[in-house]
Amino acid sequence: MSISRRRFVISAAALAAPGWARAQPDKRRYKLGWLGTVDSSKEPYSVAFVARLRELGFAAGDNLGIEYRHAEGRLERLPALATELAKMKCDALFGGGPEATLRALRQVSPHTPIVFVAVDFDPVATGHIVNAARPDGRITGITAMQSVLPGKRLELFKELLPDMRKVAVLSNDQTAGQLAVVEEAAKRLGLAVHVVHFKQPPFDYDAGIADALNAKADALVVLGSALFVPARLQIPKLALKARLPASFHHAQWAEVGGLMSYGFNFPQMWRAAADMVAKILRGSKPGDIPMQQPATYELAINMAAARALRIKVPESIRLRVDRVFDH
Repeated sequence: MSISRRRFVISAAALAAPGWARAQPDKRRYKLGWLGTVDSSKEPYSVAFVARLRELGFAAGDNLGIEYRHAEGRLERLPALATELAKMKCDALFGGGPEATLRALRQVSPHTPIVFVAVDFDPVATGHIVNAARPDGRITGITAMQSVLPGKRLELFKELLPDMRKVAVLSNDQTAGQLAVVEEAAKRLGLAVHVVHFKQPPFDYDAGIADALNAKADALVVLGSALFVPARLQIPKLALKARLPASFHHAQWAEVGGLMSYGFNFPQMWRAAADMVAKILRGSKPGDIPMQQPATYELAINMAAARALRIKVPESIRLRVDRVFDH
């Protein structure tokens, strides 16, 4: 069971129901190219994206064809996959994740509109768009800077586990910015850090958890990365089996057994991106659609995991929690 206690808002415009929100399907058939680093098509946020498009009158398999390509965790494959999508003459291109994915989409198609959920990078600072309020080009989307969150997440984790002295951190080549924030926060909190760094997928998570145990870590922090998505069920299960309290970057990890999460509401972000795609398919220019940014964060606790680990959730955390899972 999930209990939502505070509303997550990207922007008032994103969540206000526009006049066409329940539009009838367009008779024309559209094609959307979707590029990802891993296969996330069954993840709650991807399902929310497709469902929102259907609500807006663009039904996958009916008047909308979605061509999905993913790199199986190998970023070097992204340009070739983006080239495949470009040859399909899509009406729009969509993607979410690291900058490498957006860069691949930009390079292969100079004119096709792009909607992108930028996870952990700033499209303005990296030169992909001119201005967030008025992109003035063919790219728009959502900016979700995860690097600002791990420090606060570690503070909350320490509050939940006051006896924690050493934390193991699961990292990979995409998470350098987040790792630096965690290490700085750990120093401030008086915590030792043991980094478990994965290089080339597929990752050996059993070995990673064993490494954390050998280092005598008291808890586990898993940084946010698309490369970890295929193991969203596996990592919480392994951590619980090893009796390692684990913290994650959004609520879907806590929902499947992770002890705690703190971060953005990913399904809401992807739904907002679907709003943008629908506007473009109806004729709007992406350069006229402002980039959006999450306005609030969610704290989630899995009480079943807490009981299994014999952790008493303090009142200070209970008062701030947004979502509680009990399975």
